[in-house]
Amino acid sequence: MRILGLSAFYHDSAAALVEDGRIVAAAQEERFSRRKHDSGYPHHAIAYCLDEAGVPLRDVDRVAFYDKPFLTFERLLETSVAFAPRGFRSFRLAVPLWIKEKLFQKNLLRRKLRPLAPDVDWDAKLLFAEHHQSHAASAFYPSPFRDAVVLTLDGVGEWATTSVGIGHDNDLEMTREIHFPHSLGLLYSAFTFYTGFKVNSGEYKLMGLAPYGEPKYVQTILDHLIDLKADGTFRLDLDYFDYCTGLTMTNGTFDALFGGPARKPNEPLTQRHMDVAASAQAVIEEAVLRLTRSLRKETGIRYLCLAGGVALNCVANGKVLRDGRFDDVWIQPAAGDAGGALGAALLASHRLFGEPRPSVSPSACGTDAMRGALLGPAFSPDEIRATLEAAGARYETLADDALIDATAEALAAGQAVGWFQGRMEFGPRALGNRSILGDARSPTMQKTLNLKVKHRESFRPFAPSVLREDVADWFALDHDSPYMLLVADVKRSRRRCDVEMGEARFGIDRLNVLRSDIPAVTHVDYSARVQTVHRKTNPRYHALLEAFKARTGCPVIVNTSFNVRGEPIVCTPADALRCFLGTDIDCLAVGNCFLRKAEQDPALRVEAYEDTFELD
Repeated sequence: MRILGLSAFYHDSAAALVEDGRIVAAAQEERFSRRKHDSGYPHHAIAYCLDEAGVPLRDVDRVAFYDKPFLTFERLLETSVAFAPRGFRSFRLAVPLWIKEKLFQKNLLRRKLRPLAPDVDWDAKLLFAEHHQSHAASAFYPSPFRDAVVLTLDGVGEWATTSVGIGHDNDLEMTREIHFPHSLGLLYSAFTFYTGFKVNSGEYKLMGLAPYGEPKYVQTILDHLIDLKADGTFRLDLDYFDYCTGLTMTNGTFDALFGGPARKPNEPLTQRHMDVAASAQAVIEEAVLRLTRSLRKETGIRYLCLAGGVALNCVANGKVLRDGRFDDVWIQPAAGDAGGALGAALLASHRLFGEPRPSVSPSACGTDAMRGALLGPAFSPDEIRATLEAAGARYETLADDALIDATAEALAAGQAVGWFQGRMEFGPRALGNRSILGDARSPTMQKTLNLKVKHRESFRPFAPSVLREDVADWFALDHDSPYMLLVADVKRSRRRCDVEMGEARFGIDRLNVLRSDIPAVTHVDYSARVQTVHRKTNPRYHALLEAFKARTGCPVIVNTSFNVRGEPIVCTPADALRCFLGTDIDCLAVGNCFLRKAEQDPALRVEAYEDTFELD
């Protein structure tokens, strides 16, 4: 049985195809359209999934949508009434879009799908899951657990903002919810807005900024913004927020509480902004820990699954794992709305139609049903060479071992390498197939990549990729982290001494201190967002790290997404070549073709490439 899952019309549209309970393909629309967080109908992603499965749409048994739009519209109506007359402005602006498009999504989906399969009875084939059901299914069904508590945390679905499910084999029952407007996701987004970053896009920047500050406002937040109970349940004081009634996240009362108005995106970051970020992060961590501790105590279930946008907060995830209440934790790599497409398909496949879950072992390294999240398109050697030839690029085609050697040599020489291999990743992280790589030992690599390659804020950290077998030698972690969703500290034996660290420094000044033997991936608080690389799920990337270790003694490299700020991660060889030619990336390994920037015709340079995309 084939189920096509869709998410669309809000943000991060995506499609996923599940066949006989097995995930065949999944991709976000943004990768094809080149519009970050594209919310439109995912026709490119659908076409890719069908092509990967080798089937026309008429041979798909069901199409499952990740959300129930009528329930969301009900929330919009009830909220506008509850906050009248203050909520009328936002309601007046939202209703035309709802009437035109969102309210009648079943009709809209039928119109979009019918041209590909005109003879299909789409009334019978279309299914709709609830938003948090989709998130929960995306976490439980691909996990290696047969029994698990499933915690879903995000801004808001239809009504739910926090939900708990219990998974057992094919069954997944949602047992409780916290409803809008009380939301940890919206609380974090309010601080994202207040510190000058874009909501639904810049939350990870707030997380990255937090270690530069001190959590001075934690008690202020707990006293005024959120009533956080011992079991993790909570309510927000809506007097400080504007998302129910206006067009912004916070208001003047919020501003007064934190000593000034919201930062504008082009304004400097001050120590106060960093302290606010640190405080918001600390409160979210405490709320998540209280929730997970109470769920373990209440249910007695040994395993935990996480999904929803808040589950991308890898600092909180790391603390949940280290807390030790659960034997193991598994997080959906596409935890946001894109993953809802996969969850809707899996929910229909396993719960509605009883397809068996793939057999995986919780004890096998890197084993789950996500297949390393490498679920997007791949390109043949002929397609790659045709792209390079058409552009006039100069390259050499290398055997597998020679390609690994050339790339490892470039990395060891301090060069930035674009690494484009195999199938594209599903989710917001580049995991070694659409990545820009660098030497983690370099004291200048973090600044070079941020300012000269990625063209993004200087404070933002980079993640390390490390051989799974060596992770415990370099980080305070001995656990699979294949999806870059756990933060752990760099081991004390790899840190520089406290005197050299210059502990008296504050704020952004801390960025310039050499912190460890792998400074390019060590954040200012000694932490790192770790990706463990597994021979089974990504043998070529694993071989590259082995080759780098053989040259340097270090099994750790920098891994950041192959894009510039505001650009979706590259999808095609043409995307990769364009980014290579528009940035200061030194080398490009695309399939078995290896390109050096110094050998390219200067006329191929893409000028002002970073200005092509709207800043996130």
